[in-house]
Amino acid sequence: MLKLGILGLGEGRSTMSAALQSTKIELVKVCDQKLELCLQRSKEFDFYSYTTQYQDLLDDPTIDAIAIYTPDKFHAEHTKQALLHGKHVVCTKPFIDDLSKAKELIELSDQTGKNVFVGQSSRFFEPMKKQRADYEAGLIGELITIESYYHADHRWFLDKGWSLENAFKWLYGGLSHPVDFIRWYLPNIEEVMGYGMLSSNGKNGGLKNADTMHFIFRATDGRIARVSGAYTGPVQPVTRDSEMSCILRGTEGCSQGDYMDLRYAITDKTGEERILTWEHKLKHYFRFEGKSHHAGEYQNYLEYFADCLESGQTAYPDVKEGIGTVALLQAMDQSLQTGKPVKVADLLREHGL
Repeated sequence: MLKLGILGLGEGRSTMSAALQSTKIELVKVCDQKLELCLQRSKEFDFYSYTTQYQDLLDDPTIDAIAIYTPDKFHAEHTKQALLHGKHVVCTKPFIDDLSKAKELIELSDQTGKNVFVGQSSRFFEPMKKQRADYEAGLIGELITIESYYHADHRWFLDKGWSLENAFKWLYGGLSHPVDFIRWYLPNIEEVMGYGMLSSNGKNGGLKNADTMHFIFRATDGRIARVSGAYTGPVQPVTRDSEMSCILRGTEGCSQGDYMDLRYAITDKTGEERILTWEHKLKHYFRFEGKSHHAGEYQNYLEYFADCLESGQTAYPDVKEGIGTVALLQAMDQSLQTGKPVKVADLLREHGL
């Protein structure tokens, strides 16, 4: 059983629920610098082993792994400290926000023998798991191209002060989900080109960076993919369109995973068409109010991580894949700023990666 500590109890709320309901995880202690949040979560989950000092998690010999859910700018340092104290790491996406710190983290993971797993939770929803399994079984033949998107009415974010800061970018906060789908199937993206704009809704709401974006990717083998994101306008009814989808087009079939709708469609190599849903698992995935916390997928990936540690296998995305995704996101950001294609290898080379 994996003995876990959790750092950051905002997003870490889902992780607390996941750990406490799992037979493969033992939650040892949680931490947040805000005492009131510690008290709130303790009361919510009837779990009273908490601290406001990260050092308490690091120094606890009973903790095997630390799950990190702090703001992006702290991920690198918090991961580094966990590795230095002999802990495995689960870190929410995006893994880090500064590639200059990447090489040190790779070396630390190698030196300590401790695993770093990036919690790209979108891979662990039912439709996406089924889509991957069918792809690996060869049901759609050879992959031709991928399309993925995340279109959501997130105008409620405009009420949050941090979303109006210059540092906040939907590119990292939202688009990192569909971008991870692209890298899951086409890990070797060579070049990216994209355009972005700040909509009138976003501008009037006080956003500083693009809330509407479209990108084209080219892999080293010549295959192409596209990703889009739009975050401050109305969306279609879910019967017509999902907020987030991944579409695989193959030589013998096509499949589409619809994220939060728990819906999956495939035309396989026999020509048979199927649509699957998992309504009976809604309570597993969405345990709180609305759909802003998806505790079920966190439980899925924590149990996957625990299984990998027990069997000695690598849990993906690992530290290198997590850094590769950050490099791609930064290349996308650079393309938005310059209006030109950007080669991912150039960014990696700058940081000795």
